[in-house]
Amino acid sequence: MTQDADLRKRIKEAVAAGFDDQVAFTQELVRNPSLRGHEHSVQDQLYRTLRARGYDMDRFKMDRAAIEAHPGGSKFSDQHSDAPIVVGIHRPRQETGRSLILQSHLDVVPEGLHDMWSDPPFSAKIDGDWMYGRGVGDMKAGAAANIFALDALRRIGMQPAATVYVQSVVEEESTGNGALQTFLQGYTADAVLIPEPEDEMLVRANTGVIWFQVQLRGVPVHVREMGEGANAIDAAYRVIGALREIEKDWNADKGAHPHFEEEAHPINLNIGRIEGGDWASSVPSWCTIDCRVSIYPGRTAGDAAQEITERVAAFAQKDAFLSNNPPQVVFNGFHAEGYVLEPGSEAEAALGRAHEAAAGAPLESFMTAGYLDTRVYALYNRIPALCYGPVSRNIHGVDECVNLPSVRRVTQAMALFIAEWCGLEPVAP
Repeated sequence: MTQDADLRKRIKEAVAAGFDDQVAFTQELVRNPSLRGHEHSVQDQLYRTLRARGYDMDRFKMDRAAIEAHPGGSKFSDQHSDAPIVVGIHRPRQETGRSLILQSHLDVVPEGLHDMWSDPPFSAKIDGDWMYGRGVGDMKAGAAANIFALDALRRIGMQPAATVYVQSVVEEESTGNGALQTFLQGYTADAVLIPEPEDEMLVRANTGVIWFQVQLRGVPVHVREMGEGANAIDAAYRVIGALREIEKDWNADKGAHPHFEEEAHPINLNIGRIEGGDWASSVPSWCTIDCRVSIYPGRTAGDAAQEITERVAAFAQKDAFLSNNPPQVVFNGFHAEGYVLEPGSEAEAALGRAHEAAAGAPLESFMTAGYLDTRVYALYNRIPALCYGPVSRNIHGVDECVNLPSVRRVTQAMALFIAEWCGLEPVAP
């Protein structure tokens, strides 16, 4: 189905007419510091926002047993969020179009040192074309776009002629279990669109991600007798070297993986956190390193985890100290496979037309080497999984920001896509 020029113009103008309210709502979301485990109030805010628009509402918690039993479930830890998942449901008067999931996540990563930010991390300050704040790009601007794209259709007296699920999840930054729970809860559709900050491009391929800890024990002694002890932090450095060899080998295999062969370094290992020891004058008896590594689509997290465990053990056998004090590898978060979006779906074609109408240029696609919730819908729902969103800078870094003109274009493209994919019917009087 294609749209006539007048309808496209009316939809784009409707998005523009509501954009000031959309920006203000995005600021409200950003000012709520929804760090892991503290997303309850922002999820309540989304619930109230969707309910006020007349959507049927559902709210549910994650089922740990069901998630752990599923091959796509990631590992639980003491830090796993217990905030609920929120779904707002638009039901048409007559189901004549194709159904759609619009998803976002509202959990954000830690903000880091505040004195490195130009303004407080949750200020939602606007400076020119940019809004700043932790989570503004990743992905509270997208969460607002999901709602305001539908609002724009109502503004011209229309609504989707198909069921639309507006889903707000948590744990996207740590496990992906929130999105998986929506699948386990039974929610599915003919396509899904997730407006992550992807520079107005469509994600064609996406890595899987694994989180793990390496736990080491040393032999504590006073520093004056340090030759008689064993420093667990020093041992951690040696293990990190072994992990870098795994990273090197996995990158060397990129030629066997379509969409990754031209990337300079598609597999990234991050030593994200290290802690150990108890006293500056005591040889440390313990050290723990927290790691994140990506994997190619098509490789299971279980297979990659087994290789990591085996290679750390093999390295330890060659180390004079570690051979008698083997490190423990513990998987404690992401345990997720990547995916490839095969070209040619009607959903992608519709998004391409919508993007071109909003941005004035063809839709490009690319590979991104980070986790995306679209993996749930691509691998388990087995529906076209579209990840496409605004231009941003410094996500997970200092002075994270999103480009507001880009957010407006993306929201226009989303509204145009919804209109074509779902079809339209007049709003009920």
